[in-house]
Amino acid sequence: MKKTLLAFVLVLGLMAFTTSTTTAAPPVKPAPVVAPAAAPAPVVYEHHPAIHHAIEALEAAKHDLHEARHDFGGHRDRAIEAIDRALEQLREAEKYDR
Repeated sequence: MKKTLLAFVLVLGLMAFTTSTTTAAPPVKPAPVVAPAAAPAPVVYEHHPAIHHAIEALEAAKHDLHEARHDFGGHRDRAIEAIDRALEQLREAEKYDR
């Protein structure tokens, strides 16, 4: 009985020793507090006089092509169409220039 009691005390002592010396999992760190994102700065468009000048130049070129006496080997109409497409793009770009 003494041996059983001694064995029991040894087992309890070992259990107490191993429980106190085992490494516990590190504590869970709370998630860092993240400040809300700042609102994006308002977009400030620069004044681009080159867009305005390009529109004026293309309108003048289109006028000159309309007034021309010949069709430049069939390229006049295609050039006018290209000018119209360019003017459309420049006017769209101009909307963002304000």
